[in-house]
Amino acid sequence: MIKRNKLFGTQTRVTFCLPRDTPPGTVSVVGCFNDWQPGRHELVTRRDGTRTVTVRLGPGEYRFRYLATGGVWLDDESADQVDDQGGTLVL
Repeated sequence: MIKRNKLFGTQTRVTFCLPRDTPPGTVSVVGCFNDWQPGRHELVTRRDGTRTVTVRLGPGEYRFRYLATGGVWLDDESADQVDDQGGTLVL
C-alpha cells in the first residue's frame, strides 16, 4: 500500500507499507529516487503489524520495486501503474 501526503511547496511525503511478514525478512523499497540502492529505504516494523518507510519526493514520475531478503522482488499493486519492470508513481 502507498500513502501520499502533500507537504508545503512541491514536496510529497510518500509512505510505502507492507504487512509484517509478507515477505519474510528484510525489505527495502528501491527505485530511481535512491539509485536502486537496497538498504537506503528499509521498511521498519510498526506496532500496528505493518512495515513502512517514508520518503519525500518532488513532482515527477518515479519507478520502484520492493527487494526482500534472498533477492525476492515484489511490486505494489497500489502504484499508479504496474508492469513487468515494477511500479510507477506520478506526483
